[in-house]
Amino acid sequence: MPLHTLDNASNRAESPEKAYESYKVDRPGKIIFVGHHLSTSNHIRCIIRTISLYGAVLEVTPAAQMPKNFFLEILGIDDEIGCTVMRREEEKVTIGFNMLINAEFLHHVLKLSFETH
Repeated sequence: MPLHTLDNASNRAESPEKAYESYKVDRPGKIIFVGHHLSTSNHIRCIIRTISLYGAVLEVTPAAQMPKNFFLEILGIDDEIGCTVMRREEEKVTIGFNMLINAEFLHHVLKLSFETH
């Protein structure tokens, strides 16, 4: 499970405003539960409404039970991103990525969303 991270310190310091900038993507995704011995057999579907280098806002069924920590899979991308729930208000879930995602990875997600709209 590769995880794309922003590991170059100069990229982080370059433009803090850009790191926090959220982009609307409205892309399907999967919340993959981390089970016993790191098994990933359980999941729920979601819509990724916005994404940034730091995290995302997801939409889930209001009754869906969510783990505090999970992997996020974005439709059309093979990688999974380690995440933590920051806040939940009914169907709206704000998550933080366990590590910053790479700016190139974010660009790839945005490009996929643009191509499908």
